[in-house]
Amino acid sequence: MMQFLNSRTSAWIAGATVALVACAGFVVAGYAQDSKEPIKIGFSMAQTGPLGPNGKQALLGMKIWEEETNAKGGLLGRPVKLVYYDDQSNPSTVPGIYTKLLDVDKVDLVISGYATNMIAPAMPIVIQKKKFFASLFGLDVNGEFKYPNYFSVLPTGPKTKPSFTEGFYQIAMQQNPKPTTIALTFEDAEFSQNACAGARENAKTFGVKIVYDKSFPFNAPDLSPIVRAIQAANPDLVIVCSYPLSSVNMVQAINEANYKPKMIGGAMVGLQATVFKLKLGAKLNGIVNYETWVPTDKMLAPAAAFFKKYQERAKAEGVDPLGYYLGGWGYAYASIVGEAITGAKSVSDAKVADYFRKATFHTIMGSWSYGPGGEWTKSGMMQVQYHDVKDGADIEQWRGMAVQTVLTPSSLATGKVVYPYEKAK
Repeated sequence: MMQFLNSRTSAWIAGATVALVACAGFVVAGYAQDSKEPIKIGFSMAQTGPLGPNGKQALLGMKIWEEETNAKGGLLGRPVKLVYYDDQSNPSTVPGIYTKLLDVDKVDLVISGYATNMIAPAMPIVIQKKKFFASLFGLDVNGEFKYPNYFSVLPTGPKTKPSFTEGFYQIAMQQNPKPTTIALTFEDAEFSQNACAGARENAKTFGVKIVYDKSFPFNAPDLSPIVRAIQAANPDLVIVCSYPLSSVNMVQAINEANYKPKMIGGAMVGLQATVFKLKLGAKLNGIVNYETWVPTDKMLAPAAAFFKKYQERAKAEGVDPLGYYLGGWGYAYASIVGEAITGAKSVSDAKVADYFRKATFHTIMGSWSYGPGGEWTKSGMMQVQYHDVKDGADIEQWRGMAVQTVLTPSSLATGKVVYPYEKAK
């Protein structure tokens, strides 16, 4: 009996030893995997302030990419970590954020937050540090800097400034009789100034006379004096270049004045966000405005799985419930940086930038490659008209294309313009 117990005990000890060794090996392997320093990608992102509704959806898209990437083993055998701070929609916070990211957080790469006004203040720091820099929805930010390691995620193409309103003019010039005069009004902000400069170029190209061309203060609460001044100039067409709060205020002022030019819209940021669509409702009817992506069957096909995941999480995250304006772009934005790290087999700024210069990226939001100045080689900008929009918090009308029509480019068009503007009211 004692011999039997000894043999049983010896066997148990031997088995336990093997198990412990195996367990120790597992722990060591796990420790080795967990101890790998993450690849840190740093940026600012508006989570509060006027740009917050758009910045939040971009951030959720980026976080989904981060989670999916780490579930697949990370990049270059290392986990990836997004390091970000709220810039509060305030350009003055941006330099400090990027200084902290580079000098304190010691991130491997930096990319931008959302919007031209937030991107431009980061550029001097990025250039001084000779960092690779991708930007999200920055209009012609690199026009003056001409920094070789800058790359824009915005489908403007090589004609950056005119791209926001070129389609607006194209549609207007197809009408009979052709409109001959235009009013331009723009917010005192870098994006709006750039977009309006492009609208002036387009006016010259298409032979339209500018009869009004004035700015208005940033985030001006009452734009009715601007609308009355434009009415007095009596233009056929009106182009507005503005950031979200001013875009909303302008739409409200136009409706309150019952102002009905032949066509109005152009480069109004914010109207693409669900929160503002629901706020404005039927006041949007007739407006022709830029878009970078809409959920047509053709465009949604490669992105359907992402948007299903995004929309399932949106309510808990407190972000735009559809995510069509920046959720998908946030995901695509992060994914091309990940692709470049993998393709370059490095987080070296020079090698990642070199990959960007040579690659054609295929994403859920479309495909593109880079040309001079870090801009896309081809434009993907659209002009869309809103129509038949109902008042009330009916989000379902925005889930598809029932209340919006793609007018340009012709390759993506889903219908014809309702012209003049008052016919869509």
